[in-house]
Amino acid sequence: MEDVLDVYQRPYDPLRPVVCLDETNRQLIEKKIVSARPGHPELKDYEYRRCCVVDLFVAFEPLACKRVVKLTNTRTAVDFAHFLRELVDVHYSHCEKIVLVMDNLNIHSIASLYASLYKAFDPATARRIVQHLEIHYTPIHASWLNMAEIEIGILSRQCLSQSLSSFELMARQVNAWTLHRNAACSTVHWRFSSSDARCKLRKLYPVIL
Repeated sequence: MEDVLDVYQRPYDPLRPVVCLDETNRQLIEKKIVSARPGHPELKDYEYRRCCVVDLFVAFEPLACKRVVKLTNTRTAVDFAHFLRELVDVHYSHCEKIVLVMDNLNIHSIASLYASLYKAFDPATARRIVQHLEIHYTPIHASWLNMAEIEIGILSRQCLSQSLSSFELMARQVNAWTLHRNAACSTVHWRFSSSDARCKLRKLYPVIL
């Protein structure tokens, strides 16, 4: 826990940005439309049809007020590998390293991460991506330490609370939301430090007699 909290205390370094990464998903739902009669508004019935599930990868850099959201039809280890390559080669191509904060999801583990990168790309590309990452994991059952979870909560309330029926419609909504949040320099002001953890969560620390 203190490892992640200490990472959050680092001063801003554009060449070594601290980026929090997390995923979520949403069910696409198509609601039944009742044909409108002349002089009456269009109505929506309670009946609906479940469509596919859309997965969203969210990378959030709090000190730069920047987020990147990528939508996919699946959330496999290979999808994760391609998102990492996009971060390294497109969004942070100027950086020496990306300081990545993630939870302990199975596809995030070092073994799975390496395997997925070498499965998705040739060895030279996979190795190059690995060398550009400095990874820090939140403890098990403490994914709340990942600021990307906060950003996903805001995304869910402001953009994904309504029923969306197609991948394309969701992509337009999410892209517009991302551009607006980035332009407004919206961010998360993290205040919980290692010293706070030692005081408020002291029961979790070992007792040395």
